Amino acid sequence: MANDVKVWGIERDRWAALGLLLAVLALGYAVLIHPWWTVPMLEANERLDSLKERELRQRMQLQQAPQVQQRLQQVRQQQAGQPGFLPEASAELASAALVQRLENVVAQASPGNRSCRIDNRSPLADTSRRDRYARVVVQVRLRCGTGETAAVLHALESGSPRLFVGNLNLLSARGYFVPGTGRPSSDGGVDVSFDLYGYLRPSPKAAAPAKPAVGMPAVDMPGAADAP
Repeated sequence: MANDVKVWGIERDRWAALGLLLAVLALGYAVLIHPWWTVPMLEANERLDSLKERELRQRMQLQQAPQVQQRLQQVRQQQAGQPGFLPEASAELASAALVQRLENVVAQASPGNRSCRIDNRSPLADTSRRDRYARVVVQVRLRCGTGETAAVLHALESGSPRLFVGNLNLLSARGYFVPGTGRPSSDGGVDVSFDLYGYLRPSPKAAAPAKPAVGMPAVDMPGAADAP
């Protein structure tokens, strides 16, 4: 019986010593190994996985770069075939071109300005809006017959490059006389004022994408929301 008690005591001491050893090892791991070795290794593995994913994305983008560049060139060719921007390189040249186009349209609608004339055509520095593309504006005032007014507005908005008419005001001119004849207009005539504007083409440097993108590039044409 005494031997059994002695053996049991020895076994208990062994288990106690083993438990104490495990506790010391766990404490040593928690204090020394885990924060100074395990945690840095886990963070390094995470960074390595992140770098691998980034490298894979970049490699896929580089592989798609020729297709994206080809599609971009096609879009630019389509834009050149259907111009929506003003071809001039500066706002001053574009303003002069807008005035010239207005004069040509009025002359076509009323040869010799017999029933339509331009009272005002003033370039306007457009600083109130923050459009994505630079806008060139000319303030216009006409005194025309009703039919000539409709023809002028239609010709301005249906030509190429695309122009827009904004802030349109129509007033009946009852005492309107046909220019050059001194005779009153048969329909009374219309006093018309509006803003005629178009958009400058962005520079190639500003229009180029900063980096290759997956998929086809989107084309954002200006002025769609401004069309009457």
